Amino acid sequence: MNYAIIAAGEGSRLVQEGVPLPKPLVDLDGRPMIRRLIDIFMANDAETISIIVNQHMTQVREYIESLDLDVDLRLVVKSTPSSMHSFYEVSRAFDAHAEKFILTTVDTIFKEDEFSAYARAFAGDDSADGYMAVTSFIDDEKPLYIDVDDNNIITAFCDKPFDGVKYISGGIYGLRRSSLDVLASCINTGVSRMRNFQRALVSAGLSLRAFPFPKIVDVDHAADIDTARAFLNER
Repeated sequence: MNYAIIAAGEGSRLVQEGVPLPKPLVDLDGRPMIRRLIDIFMANDAETISIIVNQHMTQVREYIESLDLDVDLRLVVKSTPSSMHSFYEVSRAFDAHAEKFILTTVDTIFKEDEFSAYARAFAGDDSADGYMAVTSFIDDEKPLYIDVDDNNIITAFCDKPFDGVKYISGGIYGLRRSSLDVLASCINTGVSRMRNFQRALVSAGLSLRAFPFPKIVDVDHAADIDTARAFLNER
């Protein structure tokens, strides 16, 4: 499997709230959160790991460059206006023959065993164009609500809750190479934001399966660091 990490944000909120380290280097379980993701990906048959970091976050770039890993690690250093643009830039580092890839933002915190089940399911399913992690646990400032049919195929991404809503987006995206054509079209037509790219995938007719996680936590504020640490220590 080919993996990618978006770590291109400036982390300004954490800095304003007194966190001295860049977000990707914050320790959650004895490791910087970006190293935790790399380790999880390597434990789940990583062929390549592509990472994009903000050009101003020199500590993060230097940390990644210092790693000696038994995997093809591809680093993109560029500032971008949105996570969708970061996805576009890092996708240009993907292996040209990679049919499937899994992308996540660096501050998306999940349990390793649940991620492994997700990665295995996506790798073994040739019927879907993508596997989108979803959760019924809402801990996001601006959640993206997801409507699904009886087979858990996503029919819509919504900014506001609706009757019967079960899930929100979990920030983990398993996609086939065909999605990159939709991404390029979004970039070329001035579309912005990751959620609008996801809507474009549905509009383009791609079959996206919702894969439920019991809980996924985002680290947006200093208080979220303790929340994430407690979550990872839950049995």
